[in-house]
Amino acid sequence: MSARGPAVDRLLPTAALPGLNVPAAQAERARELAAAHGMLRERDVDLADPVIARVERFAAERDRPAVADAHRTLSYAELAAEARRLAALLDREGVEPGTVVGVGGGRCAAVIAAFLAIELVGALYVPADETWPAARVRDVLGQAGASVLVAVDGERAAPALLEGAAEAGCRVVGAADADGLAPWPGRPRLDALDQPRYILFTSGSTGRPKGAVVEHQGMLNHLWAKIIDLELTGADVVAFTAPLGFDISIWQMLCPLLLGGRVDVIGDDVAHDSEAFARAVDAQGITIVELVPTMVRHLLDDLAPSPPRPGESAAEAPGGGSLGSLRWMIATGEELPAELSRRWLEAMPHAGLLNAYGPTECSDDVTHHTVTAGDLDLLRLPIGTPVVNARLYVLREEDDGTWAACGIGETGELFVGGVVVGRGYLGDGERTREAFYRDPFDAASPTGRLYRTGDAVKLLPPGAGGEDRPVLQYLGRVDRQVKIAGVRMELGEIEAVLQRHPGVGAAAVVVHEYPSR
Repeated sequence: MSARGPAVDRLLPTAALPGLNVPAAQAERARELAAAHGMLRERDVDLADPVIARVERFAAERDRPAVADAHRTLSYAELAAEARRLAALLDREGVEPGTVVGVGGGRCAAVIAAFLAIELVGALYVPADETWPAARVRDVLGQAGASVLVAVDGERAAPALLEGAAEAGCRVVGAADADGLAPWPGRPRLDALDQPRYILFTSGSTGRPKGAVVEHQGMLNHLWAKIIDLELTGADVVAFTAPLGFDISIWQMLCPLLLGGRVDVIGDDVAHDSEAFARAVDAQGITIVELVPTMVRHLLDDLAPSPPRPGESAAEAPGGGSLGSLRWMIATGEELPAELSRRWLEAMPHAGLLNAYGPTECSDDVTHHTVTAGDLDLLRLPIGTPVVNARLYVLREEDDGTWAACGIGETGELFVGGVVVGRGYLGDGERTREAFYRDPFDAASPTGRLYRTGDAVKLLPPGAGGEDRPVLQYLGRVDRQVKIAGVRMELGEIEAVLQRHPGVGAAAVVVHEYPSR
């Protein structure tokens, strides 16, 4: 049984999810096609070991720097001790397994320690970013049912953060309140692999945010997926650049800790200044960075050294840095344009470019694709193949309301199954039923759930983009597919063609209907 608590009680049971209307013959065909095309990628990974357990093991075996921010560097032993003291603080505040704990403030080492403390006591993490207005903080903490908010900035906490917490009826404690407490002595509370681990709020079509709940097994699987596909080691340094409310923040702050690597926390003042960011990468030996394509573009624009000022030598002139330590740039959150990829491959031949795709509801990324020169002639770049233990199906809805499997080259909607699928939206059964289904393809699925992404994709044949296997290509949201004079069109494809012109930086295509005269 999973740890019980207020959050678990507000989740829709898998048995209560709707079934997807897939005829038996089509279900079998979908399984066969997914297997034949490499869309079912099974691999054993260690899902039973919490992150904090590995942190404490590294602390005992060979202590080394674990997390660095602008103000301090914590070794593995120091990080583990801080997490234990914060766990004692949460225990003093009455936090129990299955309850929700907010963590509010800016990116810093204390956020990571707080996440590990929440993991220790078996609670759920929900972040509240320091830049949010009070109304957003109130909505997130209130909907999540957070009992306490750990303010990592203490007395410097943003007024809106404190105001929103108060309006949500959430007690606020400072991370510094744990100083001097005896470490919490218990073992990490992991009762089952499907135990909910964190809640992240995504935008809803109604304007009301949706709280996507991710399980322990989904989170751990995604961390190991990054390790496997990027071939991470204990020598890697990952830049923690994402705002706390973004799903990529989870892997950025936890993944290196599974290996004895280092997390380097980059504040907004540096993260939003591409020249300063590039210099930080060089100075701190950062090897892994994940950015949205827009920021990748700014980074490339500013990499060239500035012209020397009068009386200054070229060597003394400020520059954007070389990114010489970088092994991987991961692009996510936006569609990655082919022309931008071309620029990266030419400017940074030493650093791979990974195109990542995935919804928050499925533990973050569900596909990875290493961009190569062969991809650049495609209209749109592939999003690749599944991460480990993700099961991907391309389906189309027929006129009779049933769903059929799509073969290579056929456009359909992407559905995700496997251990990566989250638990649904907290306290929102209606919207959970709109996106989550009982899995009709895999009776042995560890979650029993299937997630409908709402994204149109197609499988490219082997040989497309130089790949020797089928790969997925993202085509846009299904609700952006239109029919004009009986012809079905993807607005995203038209935008992609426009953006191939060197004089076009960005393009948006909309359809207007004019009354007939």
